[in-house]
Amino acid sequence: MVNTVSFKKKPCTNGEGVSNHVHERSKWAFFFNVADLKAVKIKKEGWSYLQFCLKDETQLPALHFHQGGSEVFLDCLNKYVMLTESPFDETSLIVSNYNKALSQSFENLFDDTTFGLVQVDIIYCYATLTFFFPQKFRKDPYTTTLGGFSKVTNYLFDAFRAPDAEHHQRPASEVADLLNEAIPGLEINHQEEPGFEVITRIDLGTRPDVQRREPVSAEDWTEHMDPDGRIQDVPHLKQNIFKGGLCHAIRKEAWKFLLGYFPWNSTRDERKTLQKTKTDEYFRMKLQWKSVSEEQEKRNSRLRDYRSLIEKDVNRTDRTNKFYEGQDNPGLILLHDILMTYCMYDFDLGYVQGMSDLLSPILYVMENEVDAFWCFVSFMDQMHQNFEEQMQGMKTQLIQLSTLLRLLDITFWNYLESQDSGYLYFCFRWLLICFKREFSFQDILRLWEVMWTGLPCQNFHLLMCCAILDSEKQKIMDEHYGFNEILKVSVLKLM
Repeated sequence: MVNTVSFKKKPCTNGEGVSNHVHERSKWAFFFNVADLKAVKIKKEGWSYLQFCLKDETQLPALHFHQGGSEVFLDCLNKYVMLTESPFDETSLIVSNYNKALSQSFENLFDDTTFGLVQVDIIYCYATLTFFFPQKFRKDPYTTTLGGFSKVTNYLFDAFRAPDAEHHQRPASEVADLLNEAIPGLEINHQEEPGFEVITRIDLGTRPDVQRREPVSAEDWTEHMDPDGRIQDVPHLKQNIFKGGLCHAIRKEAWKFLLGYFPWNSTRDERKTLQKTKTDEYFRMKLQWKSVSEEQEKRNSRLRDYRSLIEKDVNRTDRTNKFYEGQDNPGLILLHDILMTYCMYDFDLGYVQGMSDLLSPILYVMENEVDAFWCFVSFMDQMHQNFEEQMQGMKTQLIQLSTLLRLLDITFWNYLESQDSGYLYFCFRWLLICFKREFSFQDILRLWEVMWTGLPCQNFHLLMCCAILDSEKQKIMDEHYGFNEILKVSVLKLM
């Protein structure tokens, strides 16, 4: 919403005959929903002023910025609607019509009543701006998202689909484009030639009976290492890890390779040198936030916010695990220090809730502050887009997942679509923190090391989502689950 509060001077006289001015709400104040905005005209007459045009062709009073700030205002507005320059008038910005809710971040979609609220105070013809940014999502993305689904079901559902195509089948060429994006390597003929057709469904045939092998043992690991410590026949080793995981005794070493902290072709001596360099680098970054005084922190709101959020999350991360249970647990201190140091490593991203869930298993396995930090850095390189403010990675994955499920099980997808769940946004938490809260702690150790092999494909985690949905499909359909019941399935422990 955009709400302007305009005041005019109303003279009044006190007992001594002195004129005072009392603020009074004027007729020039206006209020509108950004969803109704059609265009913004930008004009200058010594100072900038903006004029809003709504979709019903209403022209609102000009908004003057005598002391500057029009660009800041437009930057803020651009977070909630997509503004593009008009091809016919360089002084006009047009609100784009494509899937607006998908283009804006989940942060904006699922916040509380302050979502999208921009208040503009105009006092004596000078514009002072007060912005209410949605912080709730950044602090707690998946809880905020899941909690907001019941409020925005229809809004999000409509936004994911183009308004003029709500009840129409996608053209075959569009389906082909979507499949090409979602499943690289899938060859689809776009020409309507005899003997060719657009693939919209795949018959997977009878499901094979797959048997897991035993975890890779310490002996197996040693056999793949040459006298200098280089790992040999990496593809074969990854295949074995994918099929059976690792025994816990070698996770501490193997995870460093799987996550990319150690190069597969490095020698023991090279790894020792690397660890020494990385240790020095880590403690230099740690000293940066450790040496910030209380007075300095009072003037650094971002660092203050990061610290506050980390302290809250650390105190509720995996507290039933012996490694983190109890008060003044050393594991909690390490968890806190690593996350604070990561803020120094990537200050733009800083800390977003969910990152403590990704670090916890790594620290549990490494039992070493420095090694855990650099393994976490490597993991965050893979997951970074999930936590960025615009969350483009999350949006892309949800679209790909919906397309994939539609390809694999059109019947189930149609059922979910009929319950406003066709775009699988209830799977948000699964993707955000890589199933961390859907499986037991020990199962997550096995699942993550399997996924870190990169086998059998880059988007294996999407196939995992489909497998989970398949395991719940019969119950969902037989018991006629609606949107709210489907949402509850997404937050249950699966194993």
